[in-house]
Amino acid sequence: MWAFPMAPNLWGAGGSLVRMAGRTSGGNSTLVYFSCDDCAVEESRAEKAGGRIQRTKISIGQYGFISLVVDSEGNMIGLHSTK
Repeated sequence: MWAFPMAPNLWGAGGSLVRMAGRTSGGNSTLVYFSCDDCAVEESRAEKAGGRIQRTKISIGQYGFISLVVDSEGNMIGLHSTK
């Protein structure tokens, strides 16, 4: 695992490289995370728009929370929030 720092009030992209069970590296293994106020609120919008929730909101410790959703075309994205 490797983390790239982020600063919420500055430009740029933060992120990390992690191993995820059930996913192999390469190909379509890149997962883009979008910042939001509350993952739970945004993940609920995915189903209403024809997508599905892959992983409900979970804590990632001091880094906040994440959710994984799949859009109506089958693309998985991540949601990140601090609350």
